[in-house]
Amino acid sequence: MIHQTVLPFKLEITRDTNTSHARLALLGEFCAGLDLLRVIDRSLPKPGSGAGYKASEYIFPLVLMLNGGGRSLEDMRVIRGDVGLREILPLGRIPSSDAAGDWLRRMGEGRGLEGLAVVQRRFLKRALKYDETKGYTLDIDATGIEAQKESAVMTYKGFTGYMPIVGTLAENGLVVGDEFREGNQSPGSRNLEFIKYCIQQMPKGKQIKALRADAASYQADIINYCYKEEMEFAIGSDLDEAVVRAIKSLPEGEWRSYRGRHIAETAHCMNRTKKAFRLVVVRRPYQQGLFSHKENKLRYTAISSNRTEAAEVVMDWYHQRGECSENRIKELKIGFGM
Repeated sequence: MIHQTVLPFKLEITRDTNTSHARLALLGEFCAGLDLLRVIDRSLPKPGSGAGYKASEYIFPLVLMLNGGGRSLEDMRVIRGDVGLREILPLGRIPSSDAAGDWLRRMGEGRGLEGLAVVQRRFLKRALKYDETKGYTLDIDATGIEAQKESAVMTYKGFTGYMPIVGTLAENGLVVGDEFREGNQSPGSRNLEFIKYCIQQMPKGKQIKALRADAASYQADIINYCYKEEMEFAIGSDLDEAVVRAIKSLPEGEWRSYRGRHIAETAHCMNRTKKAFRLVVVRRPYQQGLFSHKENKLRYTAISSNRTEAAEVVMDWYHQRGECSENRIKELKIGFGM
């Protein structure tokens, strides 16, 4: 029987199974359509016995849980208790949070990350297959993830957690590489190795032709590598003594207006770089406190680059990494529960 209420709608009792996570059904169908579960089981280590959980039986509910707003392994119980969602998706068996934690630790110490890299490379190849672009821009950036785990250590940003690095393709936003790092690791450690790893992940016929990175990658080895591989680059520069001295030597007549600021450039090199590069500098007034009587100072931002366009064009291109890298990493962290 349908009961009429005071307001213009009716209430009815149903015995149909419902789910409060209907949007996760779309994500799950997308994963199944990509054949993701089979690829995961084929690429990651097999269970130790016939009764053991397959890799996809750990990963699939984890993906759904993180995208549904979960933040800890204990939140997997929400997926396990959603009968409606489990009827729609291939979720016949879901391991406990303790079992998932043990499995994740085993994978981290064994071949798990290597297997995930195989999965990532397979789907990157598939995604780029019909893309007419041949040469891509690689954006790399480290990002802080706050955590309260006992093993988490203090980051340079002042919280305990981790500092993984992510490499994305600017042209389409696809993640081409990632590396988990402890919170106290320098954002600049092993960046050249990470760049080479991202290049190796690219499928045949697709290349990394340009690199953008912040000052953590202002390293002679990276600049030398870009020149050797004929890659364009724009990398944030440390304002070290040599760079500051180069900026101070710029004649006042070299500065020109740029987006409400001033821009100029000079040639520069580091002790171990084999070629000189352009140092593009932007200066802007640094506003003092309201009650400060000190004279206003100038603040400088510099990038190193080998691109040949006008300095304004090079700086605009470098700033695009804010959208192509930093904002996309925010989507990974907030939207996809990384």
